Amino acid sequence: MNLTDCIEFAQKHPVCFLATADGDQPRVRAFLFWFADETGFYFQTLAPKDVFKQIQANPKIEVCFFNNGDLMTAKMMRITGPVEIRDDAVLKARLINDMPFLATVGTGAKDPIFQVFRLAKGEAVFWMMKDILREHSIERLQF
Repeated sequence: MNLTDCIEFAQKHPVCFLATADGDQPRVRAFLFWFADETGFYFQTLAPKDVFKQIQANPKIEVCFFNNGDLMTAKMMRITGPVEIRDDAVLKARLINDMPFLATVGTGAKDPIFQVFRLAKGEAVFWMMKDILREHSIERLQF
């Protein structure tokens, strides 16, 4: 496994589940993954949302991507680590270009309602049913 494998899996299965912490309470929700490259995995949200406030308070997240296969082909990838909020007008312009439905939410790429965050360093692990009793021995990638 390498970072390219992880990027390709995430791009192929962009609806993922993202977990944050709200104090001592975990919070998980379905999330639409944006993109990844050699610099990290990029996501977006809106400033008023609870998920953004949770990330500001505790930047450690875990994201689970799932291929939606049957019991024999089901595969998930979990990525874990701290995210960094990216206040970058070029990235935000790309965001609005890539997800035009967001253009109706704010007033453009400089609108502070748009928040981009990146998981640049962390750990990735793939899991399948054959790994059911091997959780601690399966390969992990530090990126």
